[in-house]
Amino acid sequence: MKRILVPTDFSPQAENALKVAVQMAKKNDGEIYLIHSLEMPLHLANSNSGSLPEALYFIKLAEKQFSDLLERPYLKGVNLEETIGQGELYDDIKLAVEKHDIDMIVMGSHGSSGFKEMFIGSNTEKVVRTSTIPVLVIKNDHENFEIKDFVFATDFSDECRKPCAVAQNFASSVGATMHLLLVNTPSGFKTTSEAKEMMESFAKAIKAENYTLNVYNDTSVEKGILNFARETKAQLIGMSTHGRKGIAHFFNGSISEDLVNHANMPVITFKIHHHVN
Repeated sequence: MKRILVPTDFSPQAENALKVAVQMAKKNDGEIYLIHSLEMPLHLANSNSGSLPEALYFIKLAEKQFSDLLERPYLKGVNLEETIGQGELYDDIKLAVEKHDIDMIVMGSHGSSGFKEMFIGSNTEKVVRTSTIPVLVIKNDHENFEIKDFVFATDFSDECRKPCAVAQNFASSVGATMHLLLVNTPSGFKTTSEAKEMMESFAKAIKAENYTLNVYNDTSVEKGILNFARETKAQLIGMSTHGRKGIAHFFNGSISEDLVNHANMPVITFKIHHHVN
């Protein structure tokens, strides 16, 4: 997790994400790519005539905000590159990930209503849903970002092995214990022995280290994850997402997005890659 991309809209929430990314980069001798997309008013984005001075104003404003941000004392001694994107944030992120071979995205989320306000058109949600690399969503200011207990919710199916193995690498890199979690709901009920057998063979298959296996009973998967994470006083929740819908298929509704919206603790998502036959 050496190359970290941080999208910014220069808000306090985006800065909370940057602070976490800086701590991670310092620990791993990593680099940060800071990206800002010019959300220009529509009439500027669609027009070639006579709007240059106005467009230039937006670029100058972004440059000024960048230079102010780069003065922050916590950025001292950090390997950092900044970019101003030209299009929609979501597209700019995708391009930057490919171009710089990014390992991880760290981004802020605004308040309890989640993604909608941060970037127009719910870009954060789109990033979480489609990113091929892990996305860590930060809500609060973490002066000391230490992950000791990492809850990873999964359905323990074969297709979740790969993202879970990536999550395992992440847990090792931050020195965390990974608490593998199956939420037992009335609609998808499993007996203790069924759950145990499934979980043990899964853990063996992904060569899990420094982990615990947990079953938590609740009325919904989302509630189960949040309640378990609170009870274990975990610092981070992780899960795998499906590119198709942004959800792990055993959840009803858009679990990854919803959970990121409701959880005040950081949430990290790992993409399930589908093999096209």
